[in-house]
Amino acid sequence: MTMEYVKLGRSNLKVSRLCLGAMGFGSKSWRDWVLDEKASDPIVDRAIEHGINFFDTCDFYSAGESERILGETLVKKHQRDSFVLATKAGNPMSAHPNGRGYSRKHLFRAIDDSLHRLGTDHVDLFQTHIWDKSCELEELVDAMGDIVRAGKARYVGVTTMPAWTLALCRSIAETKNSAKFLSMQCEYNAAHRECERELVPLCLHENIALIPFSPMARGFLSANRRDKANNSARTASDDYTQKYYYRDSDFAVQSALADVAGRLECSPSQVALAWTLSRPGMTSPIFGATSVAQLDEAVAALDLKLTQDDIATIDAAYAPRPFGGGH
Repeated sequence: MTMEYVKLGRSNLKVSRLCLGAMGFGSKSWRDWVLDEKASDPIVDRAIEHGINFFDTCDFYSAGESERILGETLVKKHQRDSFVLATKAGNPMSAHPNGRGYSRKHLFRAIDDSLHRLGTDHVDLFQTHIWDKSCELEELVDAMGDIVRAGKARYVGVTTMPAWTLALCRSIAETKNSAKFLSMQCEYNAAHRECERELVPLCLHENIALIPFSPMARGFLSANRRDKANNSARTASDDYTQKYYYRDSDFAVQSALADVAGRLECSPSQVALAWTLSRPGMTSPIFGATSVAQLDEAVAALDLKLTQDDIATIDAAYAPRPFGGGH
C-alpha cells in the first residue's frame, strides 16, 4: 500500500488519506482504556512508517496529557514540517466560566497552553470542538483569524457546528479578509449519517475539507456488542456510544458490515472505514488505535474497494435518527 495524499480543502496543504486521532493517548485517570506515553510511542512510529502525516488531538483529552504525549512521541522525534498537527479547543479546561467556550479570552489561552504541551510554536490546524449555541460568531471568527495572523496556527477549522453557522462564519471571514474555516470534523459512519442532511452538501459545494471522526462508531461497528464477550474496555465504559448507538438499526448495520467482511475476508472495522472513505468529499477520516495491530488493520482498509452491491447492503440497514439526534 502506498499512502495517498490529498489537499486539505481549498488549501495547498497535503494530508494523508487517514488521520491518526490521539484521544486514546493520555491518562487512565481520564479513561481507563487510554494509553500512556510508553504504549503510545510505537503506534505513532508505525503511523509515520505507513506514511500517515496527519495527527489530531485536543486540549480536553486527558486534560492536556494527550497533547503532551503527542509532543513527546511526534514533535520531538520528527522533522516539524514533515507532519500536519491539529488540535482543538472549546471543552471545559477549568472550573470557572471562562475556562471553556469561544471567547477571545479563552481561545488565546487555549492555543498558548496547547502549544506549550505540544512543544511547538504553531499547530497546522486549530479547530473548535463541541458547539456552543450561545457563541457570538463574529468574535469567534475574529479570534481565530488573529491566531492565524499571530502565526500560532496555519489554518483554522471547526467540529460539529450546524451548517448555517459554518456558512455564516465563512461569510464573516470573507468580509473581513480573515482566515476562513476550511475544514469540518463531523461524526460520520454507516450507522450515523445525519451530517448528510446539510453539512456534507455545504462542504462539497464550498470544497471544505471533511474530516469525519468515529468511522467505526467508537468501536461499536467492529463487533456485535450484544455479545458481552465482544465488549472492549471502551465500549463497556463509553456512555456516549451507548447513548447514540445501540438502536436495533445500528445493530443491523453492524451485521451487514460483518456479512460483507466475511465475504471479503477482512474485518468489520475495515469495511466500516472503507465505507466512510468511499463517500463523496471525504478528505481524511480520523481513526483511533490502541495497538500497532489496530493501526495496521486500519491502513490496510485503504486497499479495500467496496462494490456498489456491498454499499447497498450496508445502506439498506441504516435508519435515520430524528432531527436533533446525534451530532
